[in-house]
Amino acid sequence: MSLSRRSVLVGAAVGGVGVGAVFAANAVGAQPLRHRDAGQGYQVGVGIADITGAVAGQGMMGYSEADQVTTGLLTRCFARAYIIVDQATGDRVAFVNTDNACLFQSVHLVVMQQLAQRYGGLYTERNVNLNATHNHNSCGGSAREYAYSLAAMGFQQNSHDAEVNGIVAAIVNAHDNLAPGTIMLGHGELHDASANRSRVAFELNPDADKAEFPNAIDPKITVLKLRQGGRDVGAITWFATHGTSLTDRNTLISADNKGYASYRWEHDEMGVRHLDGPPRFVAAFPQTNPGDMTPNLWLRPMHPGGPTEDSRTNCAMIGERQYQAGRAAFDGASPMSSGGVDAVLHYVDLSDTAIDGAYTPDGKPARTSPAMMGAAAMATSTEDNWNSQLSFLQEGDSNPMVAALGGLNSPIEDWMRDVQAPKLILAPLGILPPRPWVPQIVPLQLMRIGDLVLASGPSEYTVVSGLRIRRIVSRALNVPIENVLVQGYSNGYCGYVTTPEEYASQQYEGGETLYGRWTLSAHMQEFDRLAQALAARVDLGRGPAPLDWTFGLQPNLLGAVPADVPQPGHAYGDVLAQPDANYPTGQTVSVDFVGAHPNNNLHPDGTYFEVQRANGDNWSRVHDDNDWCTELHWFRPDGQPAASTVRIQWTVPDDAAGRYRIQYTGDSRDAGGAISQFTGTSAEFVIG
Repeated sequence: MSLSRRSVLVGAAVGGVGVGAVFAANAVGAQPLRHRDAGQGYQVGVGIADITGAVAGQGMMGYSEADQVTTGLLTRCFARAYIIVDQATGDRVAFVNTDNACLFQSVHLVVMQQLAQRYGGLYTERNVNLNATHNHNSCGGSAREYAYSLAAMGFQQNSHDAEVNGIVAAIVNAHDNLAPGTIMLGHGELHDASANRSRVAFELNPDADKAEFPNAIDPKITVLKLRQGGRDVGAITWFATHGTSLTDRNTLISADNKGYASYRWEHDEMGVRHLDGPPRFVAAFPQTNPGDMTPNLWLRPMHPGGPTEDSRTNCAMIGERQYQAGRAAFDGASPMSSGGVDAVLHYVDLSDTAIDGAYTPDGKPARTSPAMMGAAAMATSTEDNWNSQLSFLQEGDSNPMVAALGGLNSPIEDWMRDVQAPKLILAPLGILPPRPWVPQIVPLQLMRIGDLVLASGPSEYTVVSGLRIRRIVSRALNVPIENVLVQGYSNGYCGYVTTPEEYASQQYEGGETLYGRWTLSAHMQEFDRLAQALAARVDLGRGPAPLDWTFGLQPNLLGAVPADVPQPGHAYGDVLAQPDANYPTGQTVSVDFVGAHPNNNLHPDGTYFEVQRANGDNWSRVHDDNDWCTELHWFRPDGQPAASTVRIQWTVPDDAAGRYRIQYTGDSRDAGGAISQFTGTSAEFVIG
């Protein structure tokens, strides 16, 4: 193998970064799994906070399309936090699920710094898991990693801060409402909310693996039920499907299908959203191993659809199916056979991991390499996209030199496995200047909550990749495999993990398996090592330190936003287009206001507008900017580059009746940077 060549590449990747470019956090060592009787008590706490970010004029995250720029808001995005404390031992874990595309390492490290400043050693990398729903309609620019910030028009401090502040606030919220409680575990299946978008790669796996997934999907639903006293306070529902229902044609910030599922459950429990006070019920819908799972059930290339032709309807339907399946498993949840909580985290350098042959399909030793993105990844996932930034590329594109030399089974296979064959490399992300463009030193984590074990990593794992990791952890910890989940999108983000067999076909997922054909084998080895260390109570230490992503240039490709001015002859808050006097249910009310740039004030844990209903002489809020029946659209009037029109739309629900109005709250910024809040109120209109 070309070890000396690899050493040169790794040196190029980190050369010039220096000692000051690593994050010197508290050391994290392995902690032994502690078991006790399940009947002993817990403290549980739940929290929720807004992470929405900028809703106007900035790039979005998920599809990596430069022309997908935000024009408004469909629903807000939230961080949902759950803290579980074992009262017998004092051990605790914090699990946080975020309504965004990725939980970037640069965000994770800043959150951990802020938690350390607030709580000391109470919440650390070891016992906190931050993970994303992988919603493809959230704010971009929150990452400091170049590969992910540049795709969203550069680093945007406002959206970065919104994510960090919201995640920390959710954890603080959960910590502050800790109270004696119980946890229970439920299981179920869901067969009509996902399809395998990479079937050609899936079919290359051994029959024994494919037999675990008869329809090439992972239908597993797992629910953790949290109670305080006799009251339900939280649910965590794991299910594998992508957050791509709203497709790349959408430019409104939204939480996609998993966010819809959370919205439905929380509104069933609470009614209208409460903007003040502690949460009464928090419902998260995290991912497991959805790398090859799509919610676009019809699997049409460059024409996403299913169950209907309408993406908004599809989003609600796929979300509703997750909610109903989760609710059924929640209602059937039962006490666990073992109690206690534990966690361990260890950093691994995926750019240079030597792999024992016990973890490769052919039994031969292998290695990983610095991160390289392939042509297939840059061609996009055709089942989830309408557009491609590089339409001349196709899934399945591979290096023609590999085929000319005899393919993966040629006599120089050992050489090929060292250089990511058969990937056709277009972006050598791990060796680009001035530092790697993606994380290469990444955290792997095990977290146990009673009977449930989460094997957590910062990637998108295909269903068979997840199965192989689950088998490893199940065996090492002597835990039933049905109680082991792969928790993807955790504590960072660094692309996909396919099986070596899937990788060979170089579909989209294989092209974005950054560290080469043996990336999964490296994960299997390191999760096995981590689990065995836990079982033997051996301290592995924190491992190599990740880069400090605050170091170095952070380009922002967007121009400066001009100071606001109202449209000529108008004041802020004036109504440009009033509603009609009467509407039946099912129709859409639309009101245009003289507005200001929405990014002047993101209204965290607040709202840009309210739909209000008359109660005698008083008005009460019945809907706001987080409801799925409302939309906020922002645009510049023709020829007025500093003016803003804000259009509020409300599709009237079937149960609405009475007198209504719409009230908008905006914030203007003058040339000196001063922010002034204003309101505008529409004329009244009648429903029914």
